[in-house]
Amino acid sequence: MFDAVAQRYDVTNDVLSLGQDRRWRRDVIDAVDPQFGERVLDLAAGTGTSSEPFDERGAMVVPCDFSLGMLRVGKKARPHLPFTAGDGTRLPFADHTFDAVTISFGLRNIVDPAAGLREMLRVTRPGGRLVVCEFSHPTWSPFRTVYVEYLMKALPPVARTVSSSPDAYVYLAESIRAWPDQARLAAMVGDAGWKSPEWRNISGGIVALHRATA
Repeated sequence: MFDAVAQRYDVTNDVLSLGQDRRWRRDVIDAVDPQFGERVLDLAAGTGTSSEPFDERGAMVVPCDFSLGMLRVGKKARPHLPFTAGDGTRLPFADHTFDAVTISFGLRNIVDPAAGLREMLRVTRPGGRLVVCEFSHPTWSPFRTVYVEYLMKALPPVARTVSSSPDAYVYLAESIRAWPDQARLAAMVGDAGWKSPEWRNISGGIVALHRATA
């Protein structure tokens, strides 16, 4: 499914999020706060748009994704980055490899998110950081209703206009609606073994930024 949307993935995301995805990426970078020379795993990195800012700050970032189509598009656009194919539940890295692990809008797509969180912990050094940026539940009830209406009614037609595979975005809308809210995701992070899970709402809770330490 993700191979099919790879070619226009970044443009489609920009349109569907009304440009908010750029702000969300900046918030992720600020939350990770990468230091020069640190090793950062960017999981579910897609075409590497989210990875490039880490590289620009001097971190040694590894963009990792399950979709070979995404990796091919990313490698063509960003040949200097070490794109790596990997399953979120069985990462191809040794224990304690990374200073920080981040995943943006990809935890929902791991077949077993809890197993994915445990695997991220395995590859993070003791004291290292986790940052999860994921769609969540708007905090203001009237807006939540409008948001769900947009997801289920407006998003698919827009996706048909700008995406190479609009059916993938129907799945996107359904998976967002079914995803745990902020508190339940924080509990999931803690249950996976991460310490001091916390979150911050962005864009009124459309997105939540979860952080924890190994």
